[in-house]
Amino acid sequence: MNEERITEGSSWIDPRGQVMKTPDDVAEMLRLRACGWGLKRIARQLGCSHHTVKDYVTAGGVKPFKSPERAKRLHGLEGWLRERFIRHRGNADVVRQDLLAEQGVAVSRRTLQRAVQPYRQALKAEALATTRFETPPGRQLQIDFGERLVEIGGVKIKAFVFVATLGHSRRLHVRAFRAEKQEHWFAGLESAFTTFGGVPEEVLMDNPRALVARHDAVSRSVQFNDKLIAFAKHWGFRPRACAPYRARTKGKTESGVGYVKKNAIAGHSFASWEAFEAHLAEWEREVANVRIHGTTGEAPIARFARDEAHRLKPLGGQLSAPRQAKERPHQGARR
Repeated sequence: MNEERITEGSSWIDPRGQVMKTPDDVAEMLRLRACGWGLKRIARQLGCSHHTVKDYVTAGGVKPFKSPERAKRLHGLEGWLRERFIRHRGNADVVRQDLLAEQGVAVSRRTLQRAVQPYRQALKAEALATTRFETPPGRQLQIDFGERLVEIGGVKIKAFVFVATLGHSRRLHVRAFRAEKQEHWFAGLESAFTTFGGVPEEVLMDNPRALVARHDAVSRSVQFNDKLIAFAKHWGFRPRACAPYRARTKGKTESGVGYVKKNAIAGHSFASWEAFEAHLAEWEREVANVRIHGTTGEAPIARFARDEAHRLKPLGGQLSAPRQAKERPHQGARR
């Protein structure tokens, strides 16, 4: 290639105070470099430092201008953001609403998502690193409620589904109620004890207001409802509440609630409330407790019979505690 003197375009001043070459100069640097020219030769040709040529060649073109980083609007709120992010179980949009309401700071959804990303990654890593806790036979029963619209007698009504899952065998018991009051929690538990033929050492719940009066997230001190304490004493089990915002410790029942909604209820309609209850009982007996469980690799009923049934505290002819919930026919259901 014959060397030609290239007319040098005028340089310009970058806002950072550095002399920059024109885009045409930079393009020529790259072209000459591609032709095999050395950095110093290109620098002499264009009348600049070979360090400047090296920078542009390394960058592959004109360096984009970067504005000075602005002070972060969320600076100093890292601890608050982390606590709220965990409280709302990773829902950044709800955290953003709390941020505006409580801290008076308005940011875009994207800004907040970037701010909580380290916490999201930490939660995912923790979930992957956590080994599922296998409960010894007879140790624990996990309970929860879920709600679902169900068509009964041609009318859509809200059904509250109580789900109890034995921690070891994963044997499941389901009851449907028209509300989620204290009496329904107790009725569901008594129904589970009767069905299983015994009582576990402890019952784990997710801080329902009907049963837990107070649970301090810092000290982990729990104040259970007086009626729950009396109920537990009557049946001989120890109540236990999940740590606030840590319902993952009760994941067996939470997944069970979703399983009931999607597998037993979705897509079905019933002539009456009694038909709905009969369907749940049949599904529990013929489907839920005989399928091969994804975690244990066994049918819950078989695992229960082999390992857990004899580990439960026998009922021993105990009478029901004095507050059995009685369901009345729903107005929209046909008898």
